[in-house]
Amino acid sequence: MKKRKIIGGTLAAAIAFGATLSGCSLVSTNAETNLNQTVAEVNITLSEDFETNAADYASYSGAISTANVSRRDLIAYFLNTGYSYVQSGYTYKTVFNMLIEALTETEALTQYATLYLLNAISENSGATASSIYAEYSSLETEQERYMYLLTETQDMGSQINRVNLATYSLYYSINSSLDSYEQELIEEDDDESGSDSRTTPTGVDTEIDDYYPANEDGSLNYGIYTGYTGYLLSDSGAYQDDKVDGTNRTLRSYAYNEFVKSLKANYLVGEDEDCSDVLNLSYIQAEYINQLQAQVIEQYYDIYESQLKEDISTEDYLTARYNELLNQQSVTYSDADSFETALDSMASDSFVLYAPDTTSTGNGTFGFVYNILLPFSQSQSNTLSYYSDMYDSGSITDEEYYNQRNLLLKNITTTDQRAAWFTGTTDYSFDASETDLAYYNGGDDGRTYLFFENNLLKTDRYEELENYIGLYTYNGTISEAKDGSYILTPNTLTIDDMLEEFVGYVNYVLGDDRAASYTYKFGTSEGYYQTYTAENLYTDDTQKEIDYTNFIYATGKVTIDSDSISNLFVKDSTQYKALSAVNELQYAYTTDTSVLSQYIGYSVSAYDTSYIKEFETAAKAAIEEGAGTFYVLAGDYGWHIIYVTATFDNNGGAVYGEEIDWSQKDTEGTFANLFYEYIRESDLDSATSTRRSQLISLFVDDYSVVLYEDAYSDLLELDS
Repeated sequence: MKKRKIIGGTLAAAIAFGATLSGCSLVSTNAETNLNQTVAEVNITLSEDFETNAADYASYSGAISTANVSRRDLIAYFLNTGYSYVQSGYTYKTVFNMLIEALTETEALTQYATLYLLNAISENSGATASSIYAEYSSLETEQERYMYLLTETQDMGSQINRVNLATYSLYYSINSSLDSYEQELIEEDDDESGSDSRTTPTGVDTEIDDYYPANEDGSLNYGIYTGYTGYLLSDSGAYQDDKVDGTNRTLRSYAYNEFVKSLKANYLVGEDEDCSDVLNLSYIQAEYINQLQAQVIEQYYDIYESQLKEDISTEDYLTARYNELLNQQSVTYSDADSFETALDSMASDSFVLYAPDTTSTGNGTFGFVYNILLPFSQSQSNTLSYYSDMYDSGSITDEEYYNQRNLLLKNITTTDQRAAWFTGTTDYSFDASETDLAYYNGGDDGRTYLFFENNLLKTDRYEELENYIGLYTYNGTISEAKDGSYILTPNTLTIDDMLEEFVGYVNYVLGDDRAASYTYKFGTSEGYYQTYTAENLYTDDTQKEIDYTNFIYATGKVTIDSDSISNLFVKDSTQYKALSAVNELQYAYTTDTSVLSQYIGYSVSAYDTSYIKEFETAAKAAIEEGAGTFYVLAGDYGWHIIYVTATFDNNGGAVYGEEIDWSQKDTEGTFANLFYEYIRESDLDSATSTRRSQLISLFVDDYSVVLYEDAYSDLLELDS
């Protein structure tokens, strides 16, 4: 589930890339002294009603000492986060006041979480409060005390080793900053930096929440690589899988020196510090404390949430929440316009539970379609524009225009559009023949390159890609030049070649040679390119109403085990596998890139749409045949292959049925599971957000928080 945004570390690319304060009015002449000034003090035990509101924790109040927020903390936080707000139009005064508030509230939450966790340790172990307090107080450093809290409460509410998570977060942040420096150095040497782009699936290279690489004994298997003794690549554990291509010790050492130079320029480390050991830098040590504080707060929330999860998981609770939303939507979505708007925003956290009845108006079914667009070439588009202008002016007839368009359609060819995934700013490709993966190559043994190796092969660390199989190889030949760059020669496909690729890959994914098949609308591929006349172009020659079914080239069906929208995302179902295969083909071929950002494709209304008439006619006809149907059609943009991913019953009412089988709430991909996950996440987030506000209201007041505005008043006046 989503994590609450807690101020933890302030290390960020803004600092790492040399965003310095030198010569800036943020720093006085005596910069280091200036940055060590205290801008706020926080001690929740001094709040007006602490004894009343924290009576259960009075035995531990001695564990809380006044926390100082320094100007250094404020400046670092500004460089990391605040400056982006200024760039967005906020005033410096607004931003710095916001940052001060956030920093003091985080200190207050950390102090409350400390008291709560100490009490939890006592209750869980059966030890007295005094003995737990004595054990905690005997620890000499702030770091040791936070580690104690996290270690002793690890099994309460979650199994996460938050000490490892804090350490990994810090180390990863440092390595990422050094990677950026080193990558710049390498790019300066070879002067090769790709700029091509193509949309990638959601979740590419996204780590699983709370992931950290661990050894068999549970210890952290990840280190920092600076190039200095003690921090060599061979010592960095799992980081070696992430290293910058072309790295060497000399380059890395230089990158680290630049990193330290930036920290010094911002007065985040002292001029006299020994910088050869990154973990001994004062700023990094302070940053580690910030990371541990963030995990202490998270640990409190985990335990707090664990007490709420049981109620949220009950059938009665879920049924009540479902009926609440269903009843709201039965009023809101009673007309077509509001329902169509809802369809456009449908997502895994935005459910459409109710559909209006369209049978009484004679309209059809609502649904969703994917769209693979194979466009006219530029020269073909220019020619079509010429005929279009003549058509619009009345210089040529309907029949003449569509006959000319057919001549152009016959010569459309396409290629795999994913070259940018090789040559763009990030190279996502890998040679699958060097792995144990089975993959689709269309019968061409030379096709071996896939994309997103992390998501496909490192599923313990990276999220699986949604609605995306990942086994469709690049359709072309690939070789490497002497400088290491790729030489890509894509294969050229006609519409018929594309249909074969479409059916071939879907069948490969489903494992059934007859899972998908198609027929040509006019018997053969050549049959489509008929000469239009008044007799065969119109439905009504008198009214000159064009029969848009003429522009359907082929129709087909994927044999799926169910077209129930309730099980659309069950990953072992043919319905999910088929739509995921087609979605991947969209990424490979479509030039209609807007569809790549849609949840399950374009929504198609049962009423009139804004789509071109060829697309609307074919899409509506396909939707009436249900999920798994695909149509190929011609239009003024080129060829479209549309695939129906889901439909809504036009009889109206509850989309998923009046009675939901909540026993499926733990079966991944079912509606019951998706709805449960959504309710759990949103309701827990709401509850913890409310709890956060309560804690701040209870423990943050003029007694517990003292601001020293003189120490930062100059920052509030930077707009002047």
